[in-house]
Amino acid sequence: MDLPEIALSVKQPWAWAIIHAHKDIENRSAAAVRYGMKPRRICIHASKGMTQDEYDCDGHFIEKTSGLTVPRPDKLVRGGIIGIVTVTEIVSAHESPWFFGPRGLVLADHLAVDPIPAVGQLGYFKWQESGELDAPKPWMVAWPNEPTRKTKQKSEPEPAPMPLFG
Repeated sequence: MDLPEIALSVKQPWAWAIIHAHKDIENRSAAAVRYGMKPRRICIHASKGMTQDEYDCDGHFIEKTSGLTVPRPDKLVRGGIIGIVTVTEIVSAHESPWFFGPRGLVLADHLAVDPIPAVGQLGYFKWQESGELDAPKPWMVAWPNEPTRKTKQKSEPEPAPMPLFG
């Protein structure tokens, strides 16, 4: 299959929603739209980053809006091209429940592809196959338990402060 040479990187689970839940708007800042966003056929790149909070909050919204179940976080592809869409127009208002603004890329012709490892960038970018798909983070494998941050343990208690005047 001939894939577009231009991609847009989107965090999970939003990238999944674009391709599989047919999310019809990708929200972007006004500045992002001014700097080269325009209607065209593009690949959707699933970025590597995703926190448990993003998965929980965004996943809940996606499920409520689409009626579909978002895959477990360790099943979401990250760090690669996952599909193709056509950006048909750029809007500053839209009736879609996916529109949050301030600008939205209107998406159509959603098509999933077998994941292709690629490094993402901000904005539209020319992608090329590289590396491997990102492995799930340890907290994702043990879902839903996210490790807590450990505080550094001191090996010895601190001595009591010495009086300044005796």
